[in-house]
Amino acid sequence: MKVELERVLPADIEKRSFEIITEELGDKVLPEDKALLIKRVIHTSADFDYADNLCFSEGVMEKALEAIKSGASIVTDTQMARSGINKKCLAKYGGQVYCFMSDEDVAAKAKAEGTTRAAACMDKAAAMEGPLIFAIGNAPTALVRLYELIQEGRLSPALVIGVPVGFVNVVQSKELIMQTEAPYIVARGRKGGSNVAAAVCNALLYMLDETRGRQPL
Repeated sequence: MKVELERVLPADIEKRSFEIITEELGDKVLPEDKALLIKRVIHTSADFDYADNLCFSEGVMEKALEAIKSGASIVTDTQMARSGINKKCLAKYGGQVYCFMSDEDVAAKAKAEGTTRAAACMDKAAAMEGPLIFAIGNAPTALVRLYELIQEGRLSPALVIGVPVGFVNVVQSKELIMQTEAPYIVARGRKGGSNVAAAVCNALLYMLDETRGRQPL
């Protein structure tokens, strides 16, 4: 079988990828204010199910963008997600990206309380000042703990990105977050991952970036 490669300049690969995504979505109409974010998740995962699986709370896009412009920091549950988020872009608005999974105090708290490090990370984040965005792509226990902290009135996230991947309590943890008053972007079902969490964050950042925002993605 003869394999024919599409000739694309390196600088145009991302642009061409988004064109292909738009073509393959066909007649499916995405909400205008969410289209770029959904397409970026598809671009990251090559999974068109996200066109249907991503769920958004009322007014979440405006709230998320305002939070970033107000200097919100992002707390993730994996170093992988932290690595994938465009920290330079976030820093322009005064925010930073944090992952506490490797912190000794988090490990000690998790061991003492018989819980996961991811859950203990949420407790540590609850003590932080300023608006916080939580990007959870791996640990459903982090989402469950977020739900508990929100219900207890100890935490009021600017945004919860709930996209952990897996089988045990993944679906349930996402449904819990969707029952709170917190603004959320959730990948309903089992799919997700740290790469998806980072992609959602970056999509929001690029929507605020004038140069990237002018690209016909």
